[in-house]
Amino acid sequence: MSRWALPSRWAARDALRAGTKGVLDVLHPLLVLWRGLVRLAAMGRKWWARTPEERRRPTLFLVAACGLLLWLMPYGPALVALSLVGAAAWCGRARARGPEAGKRAPSDEESDRLRVLYEALVPYFAVDGDPHPEPLYTLDGAWERAFEDFVFHEGRLSTLLLRYPAWFRDGEAGRRLYVEQLLAAKSGRGREYRFAWDEECNLLEMTALEPLPTGIHAQPFVTAPGETVLGFTDGPEVRRTVPVEILGVAGPRDVPPVVWRTGPRATEPHLLAMGLPGSGTSSLLRSVALQALRRGEVLVVDGDGSGEFACLAARRGVLGVESTLPGVLSALEWVERETERRLLSAGRAGQRGEYAPDGERQPLWVLLDRPAVLSHLARTEGQRDPQDLLAAPLRHGRAAGVSVVVAEQFAGTEELSEAVLAHTGARVVLGAVSPEQAGSVLGLAPRTGPAPHAPAGRGFARLGSGPVLRLQVPATPDPFDESAGEPERAAVWALLPEPAADAALSAPAGLRGVVGTPGDPGAPTARET
Repeated sequence: MSRWALPSRWAARDALRAGTKGVLDVLHPLLVLWRGLVRLAAMGRKWWARTPEERRRPTLFLVAACGLLLWLMPYGPALVALSLVGAAAWCGRARARGPEAGKRAPSDEESDRLRVLYEALVPYFAVDGDPHPEPLYTLDGAWERAFEDFVFHEGRLSTLLLRYPAWFRDGEAGRRLYVEQLLAAKSGRGREYRFAWDEECNLLEMTALEPLPTGIHAQPFVTAPGETVLGFTDGPEVRRTVPVEILGVAGPRDVPPVVWRTGPRATEPHLLAMGLPGSGTSSLLRSVALQALRRGEVLVVDGDGSGEFACLAARRGVLGVESTLPGVLSALEWVERETERRLLSAGRAGQRGEYAPDGERQPLWVLLDRPAVLSHLARTEGQRDPQDLLAAPLRHGRAAGVSVVVAEQFAGTEELSEAVLAHTGARVVLGAVSPEQAGSVLGLAPRTGPAPHAPAGRGFARLGSGPVLRLQVPATPDPFDESAGEPERAAVWALLPEPAADAALSAPAGLRGVVGTPGDPGAPTARET
């Protein structure tokens, strides 16, 4: 019996397999359609998740209108059904699988480039006396074993996935930086690259990034109350887009923004922007000021007295544009008292179970450009450091509706006070800085290499403990600067509020007589004080 039990068992198993295969062959069209419908549904869910909330209702209305029109058309439902079946069949078709699926062989020129790159990596990933019989990186070795995947675009390497030895100390930032700089240099200068280290699997992925758009100028961005657009970044990094006008491009385009949120529920109500000379920190402050004036009041401190913010003087909503040390001290003392007053008023209103008055809830923005210069002047003249007056607005600004934005150059980093460094959780770095410099400000080194020739307004941003994002600040030049482009200057003029009838009377009582207009020829600057 046992002699025949084994053959009979195998015969039953073969019959079951044959029957299953036959059923699958018969139901193959239905399986293809089902797989296609599942993929279409997944694509629809991803598209719906990427769609901003403000665009979902108009999209649903448009889809419903198209569906109603097709329903009323002759043979409309049949056409829709045939289209759906065709799309499902196309999306559900069998695709090649496996590590070699869809991987084409490189050309001779591409193979030479990969070999040169492999040989350049040997000194970094090879070790003397490696006991392994076939080391992954060695002289005259095979690059096919080290490079898992690669993509060339227009003759240049755009994507590379390589495997490195397990002994490589990938946890040290310095060693990773050496490898990243080598890959960027050998793959083509003039581009930015993103490096993703998979320390668990010993894999390194390099991707050449598309340049961020530089033709976006200052304009009224579509934002909610308490939101400020710092600039724009890569598409996969954020789940939101805003329509913007780009110079030289017809019609609006949807671009992913870097949105900074302020207000009583904001996690990082204050911002610190660091940059190199000419990197665009003043342009960032002007962009923030123009957006803040739509819903609040702004006080500007021009630390170096360069007149970069003269266009804001004597405008509705602008409490003052200060550049002299006495004026700055008076203005910041008023901000300190105003912060305490708002806190007391909000506390009394909360005890009565009421909302704070409208005037108390109106956002107040304090923008400081180059405060290190004023701190140096204050020490020279034996006066109080202006940054000491920012302690209360920085500490209690969230509850009082006060937001502080500080812009400084890297040369003045040591002049920044502990209060500024401790309470400015939102950080921006502009200019062609090294990853070490960017990481010292952001708290985390960016995953992309430094831009060799960064345009004005290019840098990185990090909001709190979030990821480091590439950033391109919208072009917001000084409208009095004749060297700037005329379209960008006209855009700034169009966003400025109307002039106030009387600058002194438009300011609060505590600031009357202190409001300066640094754009006037006779206004003293901080260096002249």
